[in-house]
Amino acid sequence: MAKVFDHLDDKLIAFIRRQHMYFVATAPLSPDGHVNLSPKGYDSFAIIDPTTVAFLDMGGSGIETVAHLRENGRITIMFCAFEGAPNILRLYGEGSSTAMDSPDYSALLELFPGRPQARAVITVRLTRIADSCGWAVPFYDYKGERDQLRRYIDNVEPETWQAKRFEGNAWSIDGLPGLVRTVEAAE
Repeated sequence: MAKVFDHLDDKLIAFIRRQHMYFVATAPLSPDGHVNLSPKGYDSFAIIDPTTVAFLDMGGSGIETVAHLRENGRITIMFCAFEGAPNILRLYGEGSSTAMDSPDYSALLELFPGRPQARAVITVRLTRIADSCGWAVPFYDYKGERDQLRRYIDNVEPETWQAKRFEGNAWSIDGLPGLVRTVEAAE
């Protein structure tokens, strides 16, 4: 049976830090929209305080997480133990996105040393924290991170990379606004 927690305690934080991968799920309000589930790797997750976390939106093919958060804020983050004792931890919350051209972006990026570029930083205020057994989750051996995304980001001029992200990630697959320039959004 799942146990519900009021906040992230030392044991839960230690479990999160041992995981090499986590999953992020969001959905639009429309019943015709697509539920999005994204795997995340690298050292892209930070615990701000016992009820607030953040992760890097490093880029990819779509902008669903940002678009869904802009529309309704609902988000679930899931960690699974693929090594050691079985466990699943789900963090439910209300999320927001801070785009790379936002005045708050640089301060948030400091939570992730060694990550010079990301499309956005997602911050989540946790509203429910629950674990479950994870008995059916198989064992997998961690061999290391794939370096393709890091090599790509490191070899593109920041201005070029930003422009490409704003252009290619302006809309979600369901037609929701995605990555929006902060200056334009404020006007």
